[in-house]
Amino acid sequence: LVYLAASLLTAAAVAVAGVIGFVGLIVPHLCRLVWGRLHRALFPTAFLAGGILLAAADTLARTVVAPRELPVGIVTALLGVPVFAFLLRRWTVS
Repeated sequence: LVYLAASLLTAAAVAVAGVIGFVGLIVPHLCRLVWGRLHRALFPTAFLAGGILLAAADTLARTVVAPRELPVGIVTALLGVPVFAFLLRRWTVS
């Protein structure tokens, strides 16, 4: 029940802030999986990884269907939704 409520609150936050705000939810979790829980290292890596992810998503959104542009939110959602589903499943299994 708690996980369902957390999922619904996350969905509401994304609905209000937009999919780009979803990067702020996903990138720190990805960095924590890769670099561990040490906050001294996690904060700068999440900061840099979020910027790199958005720059890469923007570049991809501009070049995939050139001369048109995809909304960058679609590109970030293609990464964010599977990661969020993985994190949600990992929490419900343990």
